[in-house]
Amino acid sequence: MTTVRLPLFPLNSVLLPGLVLPLNIFEERYRAMMRELLKTPEDEPRRFAVVAIRDGHEVAPSSPGLPDQTAVPEQGAAAGFGDDPVKAFHSVGCIADAATVRERADGTFEVLATGTARVRLLSVDASGPFLTAELEELEEDPGEEAGALAEGVLRAFRQYQKRLAGARERSLSTGADLPDEPSVVSYLVAAAMMLDIPTKQRLLQAPDTASRLRDELKLLRTETAIIRNLPSLPAAELTRAPRSLN
Repeated sequence: MTTVRLPLFPLNSVLLPGLVLPLNIFEERYRAMMRELLKTPEDEPRRFAVVAIRDGHEVAPSSPGLPDQTAVPEQGAAAGFGDDPVKAFHSVGCIADAATVRERADGTFEVLATGTARVRLLSVDASGPFLTAELEELEEDPGEEAGALAEGVLRAFRQYQKRLAGARERSLSTGADLPDEPSVVSYLVAAAMMLDIPTKQRLLQAPDTASRLRDELKLLRTETAIIRNLPSLPAAELTRAPRSLN
């Protein structure tokens, strides 16, 4: 088992391999993380791990009723994630490689990163200024019939895009330049579809590429049928474009 220790960045979204991740960093714990990443030589990858926050956990503490203006906000690397932060996060995340880390005059950061590889969360350390984690790197197993499944998913994805184009009353890319490598197809489609966090997380942690593609084929057929059969839904609700994670 290959393990690595990296800074940990929790998000209310799922990062997938190949997906571009723009971030606006203003919290002190994440500023500290970026300052540490900037110490990495420019010719080496500036890596950190992204994990999705489980439902019911919040990035910052809150309570019912009006905010107490006299309360001191919870501080520290694990603020808002409870006594055992590992329970607040999904167990499979993605390594991000920060191609650009730009510090603004006010000490906040603009970051542009890309998802590279899946990892399993083994433990979380909150003793420093930001969270770090021990992670197991996960290999991408193609599974059985991944190539044929990828072809089927691409066909279904093009139909899905056409339905969205009709709902938007304007054209979308037909996907003519989509890749044909099965794992790349599986992550591209997972990123492009309008899915909730639990569904995207399920796709991220699929045991192999073929399983992910099978799941996506069912999702695409279901979503395409919904769009076709419910034309009276507001187009904005049907066709929100996939956004870069933030």
